Amino acid sequence: MDKEGKTVVKQALIVIDIQNDYFPEGKYPLHKPELAMQETLKAMAIAKEKSIPIIHIQHLVPVEAGEGLFFYEGSHGAEIHKEVIAAAPDAPIITKQHADCFENTNLDETLQSLGVDEILLAGMMTHNCVTHTALSPAAAKYSPKVIEPCTCTRDAIGHLLALDSMQVRGIDIVSIETAFA
Repeated sequence: MDKEGKTVVKQALIVIDIQNDYFPEGKYPLHKPELAMQETLKAMAIAKEKSIPIIHIQHLVPVEAGEGLFFYEGSHGAEIHKEVIAAAPDAPIITKQHADCFENTNLDETLQSLGVDEILLAGMMTHNCVTHTALSPAAAKYSPKVIEPCTCTRDAIGHLLALDSMQVRGIDIVSIETAFA
């Protein structure tokens, strides 16, 4: 509770997979990744200003998984985009190998240690990792919200379909302004 008796919700901004392979020079370029990244940088700046923790998520694929994939461990493509890292260089980086950021990671423990009540999701890809994380059973206790302008996927239609699929399942789809209200 704050001084006025209002319940204070502790948020965390989770920045999912804004990695080099999703940009035009990468192995799996998305639709307008630069725009989603710029919007995410705005959200990160607000989070920092409000002392809201930021957590980077990085998807890694083991080299032994075989050819034809991307985000291979140790590759340039798997690196988190330099502008995103520069915006929060001290933020923890949680690595994963599944679409759900909670699956076989320490994300839940990290959020608990920070006393987080609500997670704000930004990043890539809307139809895959963002959706799977938002709808994860482990995320339910954190009242997940997806910051729409901070997400993207392979095409505009897939993006809209993913947002709709989350919204009809009770996930709040929000703007940057309303996310931090």
